[in-house]
Amino acid sequence: MLANLGYGSRKEVKQLLKSGAVMIDDIVVKDAKQQVDPTIQTVTLNGEVIEYKEYIYLLMNKPPGVLSATEDNVDETVIDLLEIEDQVYEPFPVGRLDKDTEGLLLITNDGQLAHRLLSPKKHVPKTYFAVIDREVTDEDVRAFAEGVVLDDGYKTKPGKLKILKSGTHSDVELTITEGKFHQVKRMFEAVGKRVIYLQRISMGPLVLDETLEPGEYRELTDEEIELLKNDQVK
Repeated sequence: MLANLGYGSRKEVKQLLKSGAVMIDDIVVKDAKQQVDPTIQTVTLNGEVIEYKEYIYLLMNKPPGVLSATEDNVDETVIDLLEIEDQVYEPFPVGRLDKDTEGLLLITNDGQLAHRLLSPKKHVPKTYFAVIDREVTDEDVRAFAEGVVLDDGYKTKPGKLKILKSGTHSDVELTITEGKFHQVKRMFEAVGKRVIYLQRISMGPLVLDETLEPGEYRELTDEEIELLKNDQVK
């Protein structure tokens, strides 16, 4: 358990046990083979209670230039940005943000929840803030509401486009319920425009924490986890 939670290699943990630093229910344990049920027993290391978690749920503000992947031979991945003690849970990003896209990314090892969030049947809404290279018009809003035809002939599900600022560069928010490859960029290309900045600001009930700098992350609150799970039960 201690090795799995990142308190050292199995060899290092055996040294901790030998030194008498580990206790189960206030009794010193020195045998590495000792069975433990962390749901009903209290394990302490040097007097500090060890919190055992089966699942980890992290909310990251993904920076640009980093891949939404667990590993890559060339580029840095979002998992590389995690502390070692979080990496031991072997989490993975839920869905992908393009390399140059910023914003909300959920990272977890809860495969069931990830599957439900990504299932096309669930229609989980994802909202993006984007800067567009030209003027975005009401005509674009209507086109997105109907669904636009992408370069491969696929017609998207309706998207909700909100113009925040229109001009030579336009600021918009777009909410979509699917996640085709480069979808937001391709939707704007379908109406003759180009995305020059893209940030995901929400996914289902989760909203990007604005106190997180790009590359920073935090654990979800119990309330956020509850919202996420209840939202997916529907």
